[in-house]
Amino acid sequence: MSAAPWLNYHHLLYFWTVAREGSIVAASKRLRLAQPTISTQLKTLEDQLGVALFDRSGRKLELTEVGKLTYRYADEIFTLGRELVEVLHEGPLGRALRLSIGITHVIPKLIAYRMIEPALRLGDGMAVECHQDRFEQLLTRLARHELDLVISDVPLGPEVSVKAFNHLLGQSEISFFATPSLASKLRRNFPTSLDNARMLLPMPGGSLRRELDRWFEAESIKPEIVGQFDDSALIKVFGQSGFGVFAGPSVIEDQIEQQYDVQVVGRTDAIHERFYAITVERRIRHPGVIAISEAAKTKLFST
Repeated sequence: MSAAPWLNYHHLLYFWTVAREGSIVAASKRLRLAQPTISTQLKTLEDQLGVALFDRSGRKLELTEVGKLTYRYADEIFTLGRELVEVLHEGPLGRALRLSIGITHVIPKLIAYRMIEPALRLGDGMAVECHQDRFEQLLTRLARHELDLVISDVPLGPEVSVKAFNHLLGQSEISFFATPSLASKLRRNFPTSLDNARMLLPMPGGSLRRELDRWFEAESIKPEIVGQFDDSALIKVFGQSGFGVFAGPSVIEDQIEQQYDVQVVGRTDAIHERFYAITVERRIRHPGVIAISEAAKTKLFST
């Protein structure tokens, strides 16, 4: 039996980088190699494998079907290599562990705190970095391995090209909050009392906003929308100042009431806000991410 052909991992790295960067020009800058060198090595890899990895019919390089399959394997290989280096240099050898977290704007800050706090309690020099941005920008940074995970209220969809995995952390029913005087007035006849009530809502397009809009329609409620926000904390500040009613996860009712000096108007189990950890790992290995996931499932969202 003849031996299987040996794979040159340098050539595979050049291919993987070209596929990730989108062109030989961009890959040459990333690898600090001349463009002809990369082109030659790509051709050598294709000759070695006996397949065409790119369609060169135009100016742009497009992955063939075999190229897409090869890229998935290469991505797995180099992702595992990166994880190995991190484990050896940051894990059991006593060096500080860094946990870089991306958080979408719509995640309530109190929820984010309750999720991340267990990672900080691990000790042993654990250092946490939190980056807040839009979902798409955070996914781009995750794909570049600049982030260890993204915490979001929506899962990664099949239409997104980023290779990553969704880990459901939990879900919560929704409560409505207002200043004590307004809550006392609206608490009677809830949820009908929300009809024509001044309301502070997340921006359209988000998961919670879609759920709220569907619920309002099902209950024949037409609130007076006085403010729409990307940032969940800003909604609560305006609600605290008496500008209107706002929604929040029921699992942190007590903390919201205490921090913002508001009271619960009412609750509904017809709306659920879900929270996900998105990572490039199918199986979570980072101890900080494991602590976040376990604490969320067993404590924060256990009821």
